[in-house]
Amino acid sequence: MKHKVTMQHIADTLNISKNSVSQALSGKGGVSEETRKLIAETAFQMGYIYPQGRVNKMNDRTGCIGLIASDYAFAQKNFFGEIYLEIEQEVAKRGMNLRIQSIHQEAIDRLSLPRFLEDQQIEGILILSHLSTEYINTVIKTGIPTVLIDHHHPNIQADCILTNNRFGAYDAVQHLMDLGHREIGFAGNIRYSPSYYERLEGYRMALEDHHLELNPDFIIKDAKEEMDAVLRQLSRMKQQPTAWFCVNDALGFLFNSGLQQFGMKVPEEVSVCSFDNGQLSRMATPTTTSIEVNLKFYGIKAVEQLFWRIEHRGQPFMEILLPTTLIQRESTGVCNRVGQLV
Repeated sequence: MKHKVTMQHIADTLNISKNSVSQALSGKGGVSEETRKLIAETAFQMGYIYPQGRVNKMNDRTGCIGLIASDYAFAQKNFFGEIYLEIEQEVAKRGMNLRIQSIHQEAIDRLSLPRFLEDQQIEGILILSHLSTEYINTVIKTGIPTVLIDHHHPNIQADCILTNNRFGAYDAVQHLMDLGHREIGFAGNIRYSPSYYERLEGYRMALEDHHLELNPDFIIKDAKEEMDAVLRQLSRMKQQPTAWFCVNDALGFLFNSGLQQFGMKVPEEVSVCSFDNGQLSRMATPTTTSIEVNLKFYGIKAVEQLFWRIEHRGQPFMEILLPTTLIQRESTGVCNRVGQLV
């Protein structure tokens, strides 16, 4: 039979006095803000049940959910904007309000949290894309249930809603192989995001499964999303692969255009496949084959998981992988050559 968790149990766990625990959980003064948050978080984790009539400030029903992201993420309206709109609708369906805060780089560096987080004015928090690991952990230490969207890290203990990047990249490379390509390049900045590193892993997995040798000369792991940088990288290559897999649509757009500036025809001489299926993949000439991410489903699952976490604080954290779909367009075609000089 499971024993009832008491204030003394919490005090013993934290090696502090029972009086400090009582003051913190009743919302009274006498303990620092940092200690109060630590006690509240420990109480949640241990399954402490508050006596009737006693209200923990962290458990007050505020009717609000928070959403934070970097300035850069909020600026990516074609990708994160659609996720945000779905989140707003899903939160409203549950009769709650969404509070949004853009996090400037200065705040990230200073580990400065939005006021609604500091003052415990929300019941749960969604973090869109990546901030620094230290900043995200500072958010988590408030004890407010947290769900990450399109980001994770081994040093972050929280639920995460993620794209199945490895399998999506695998499908992209598989598509190119099905068209007869055996010399396939990779382009992305794997230090920028865990998602891009995982797409490199999916690329490698596909090559290995088809017993194709990995050519390091065809892998660009520090690709910049600038035309001049793409042209420089292409010009340094002694030989061009017959196809490129790019980690996002921006790079796909730039490689599509850059290769044509070098006089190569897409897809007759070189194919290009990208990831995200955003606006740039449809604007490119020729239009770019891309891996689609269901952005609306991202928002739905994030809100669903956050509300589940609010009610199940002591359960193990989960990473939920969302499937992808290959959208074939004009930029990929049957391989008609072996790799050639630029």
